[in-house]
Amino acid sequence: MIREEIEKEIKNIFRREFEVENPGLDDNLREAYGFDSIDAIELLLEIEKMLGFELTQEEKKQAMEIRTINQICDYVEKIIRARVAAGK
Repeated sequence: MIREEIEKEIKNIFRREFEVENPGLDDNLREAYGFDSIDAIELLLEIEKMLGFELTQEEKKQAMEIRTINQICDYVEKIIRARVAAGK
């Protein structure tokens, strides 16, 4: 999955699950859209569906500091690279 595909799918998740149309890639999700911890959990579940596998506890912990869609895309790319490198 390439960056453009990840970005497109994350934006689709925001439209579908959080009713956020055209979110800015660098908008602070909390400040701009009222994104809270429950939303973050829902987002992680959607990312798991998108990737087709469950995230580890460590991978979930790494998501705690994410504030923007660009950071979400970086996070997903990092997970994909790590899984490919590990041969999973």
